[in-house]
Amino acid sequence: MNLFESTLKLNGFPISEAKKRLQEIQEISEADYEAYVTKARMDIVMFHLNENPFYQSFVGSKTVPQWKDLPILQKKDLQKPLKERLSKGYAEKNCYQNKTSGSSGHPFVFAKDKMCHALTWAEILDRFGWYNINFNTSLQARFYGIPLDTVGYQKERFKDRLSSRYRFPIFDLSEEKLELFLEKFRSKKFDYINGYTSSIVLFAKFLKKKNIVLTTICPSLKQCIVTSEMLYDSDKKLLETTFGVPVINEYGASELDLIAFTNAQDEFVVNSETLFVEIVDENNQPVLHGESGRIIITSLYNKAHPLIRYDVGDTGILSPASTFKKPILQQLVGRTNDVATLPSGKTVPGLTFYYVTKSVIEDDGNVSEFVIEQTALDTFKITYVSEKALTSEEISTIKKALYTYLEEGLTLTFERVSVLNRNNRGKLKQFISNL
Repeated sequence: MNLFESTLKLNGFPISEAKKRLQEIQEISEADYEAYVTKARMDIVMFHLNENPFYQSFVGSKTVPQWKDLPILQKKDLQKPLKERLSKGYAEKNCYQNKTSGSSGHPFVFAKDKMCHALTWAEILDRFGWYNINFNTSLQARFYGIPLDTVGYQKERFKDRLSSRYRFPIFDLSEEKLELFLEKFRSKKFDYINGYTSSIVLFAKFLKKKNIVLTTICPSLKQCIVTSEMLYDSDKKLLETTFGVPVINEYGASELDLIAFTNAQDEFVVNSETLFVEIVDENNQPVLHGESGRIIITSLYNKAHPLIRYDVGDTGILSPASTFKKPILQQLVGRTNDVATLPSGKTVPGLTFYYVTKSVIEDDGNVSEFVIEQTALDTFKITYVSEKALTSEEISTIKKALYTYLEEGLTLTFERVSVLNRNNRGKLKQFISNL
């Protein structure tokens, strides 16, 4: 057992048992997998109906309804003291605790029992192992935020040392800082990059402008793993070209687990071992594979806290090729609460604004980052970082594209800034509605 896993064990997380259980699940045949999922999800429902007063009250009965009739758990339902949501026999002192980032607008504290948290790490270790990444020996270039309070800061730095990581704090992504990042790649033998998509993309644009392929100065680099924010096809191509390595997409939620991970065949494979993922429509009814809907997730092994038919806050599409054992996320569309309402009454995903603008605004490499904010029903503000201000012709082109894809009569304002504000974890929210 290596240092990383020994540290988990020292903190009470049974990682050896979790890895063994994960292997047992993976050995279940395709023919038997639907039965495994059906039993596992009903076992966790029965446990919480019997042992968790919060979930008993939420469902309204100890009688188990059909799966599709179980109520869907929203984040706002969990915004109450953690001790009121824990199962019998579990307390804050014998659980893993953390809090969500709040990027959905509904932050809350959550808990996992120690076996459940160990299974989360077993899953992560397994997926990173697809690419021969070893948390004890593979050096990670980590593009993440970091707590600014002294205790939180030192805790994260200590975890970085245990996990063979060098952290690039991403609250300041000025060219001066990116130049310092580049120097670290010259001097350290990084095996892979991991971190928030927008920050890594910004670094790639910086390299492109300098006409540098990262592997020419850091030949040890083998992969780039992006997480927590949308990965667009154009950005993926930019990263692959500029870094000179394959790009792997990771989709997860801290309160749940790793949700999906790109495999060697470039399929976005959903975690079917510790989670049950379903896609539902506006009436909470399952949609066919290939159709878009809300992503609803059940944590199959969290006994400390129920996350059963939990609305993670995203929309997506499962591939028609999906099976119970190997679901494939065909498309991750974006957050369900990032919706723009237009004067005509039409509603569109907020990322539509971002995507259309992106297709126009980045053609010449002048604009490095931007966000879109809806300030009124008919008014949208585009805040951007660039070498030089957008010309009236460029602004006119952007407006024309948005009018074509959305509707006429919208008021669009533009503001150029030196740096965009990220949240306290370093994430960049690309569309904001103030309605």
